[in-house]
Amino acid sequence: MNLTRSFIGLGVWIGICFGAAFIGSIFTNSSIPTWYADLAKPSWTPPDWVFGPVWSALYLMMALAAWLVWRRGGLAAASVPITLFVLQLALNATWSILFFGLKMPGAALGEIVILWFAILATTIAFWRATPIAGYLLLPYLLWVTFAAGLNFAIWRLNT
Repeated sequence: MNLTRSFIGLGVWIGICFGAAFIGSIFTNSSIPTWYADLAKPSWTPPDWVFGPVWSALYLMMALAAWLVWRRGGLAAASVPITLFVLQLALNATWSILFFGLKMPGAALGEIVILWFAILATTIAFWRATPIAGYLLLPYLLWVTFAAGLNFAIWRLNT
């Protein structure tokens, strides 16, 4: 694969990942100072300013991981891992819609469990394609594990 095509591919994957982030932010940003601020939250909830940098780093690592898998064999050779990746990315954006947009922490909790398994499946598939790509998704899996616990605690405290 030539260098220009490779870097264009990286840009596309970054665009796809941050596109999902943008979709989620449409539903998130307006709810944080209002609805989310009024929710009861556990003492171990990070301050609001932590989420933006953490998610930005995670989306960048996700894009890099997808790029590495794509670059190794193209879309045809990596159809299963890339399909799993796109699925988990759609689930990622859907969580924001459910939790922040529709203000349904219970539904978001059920969805984040599905998201977690989709990330795990993607991580395994990426690992098999190129181990570094699997490593790059581990922080994302860990953060979503934490987010699921936080989602659960918020749901319990507010029902």
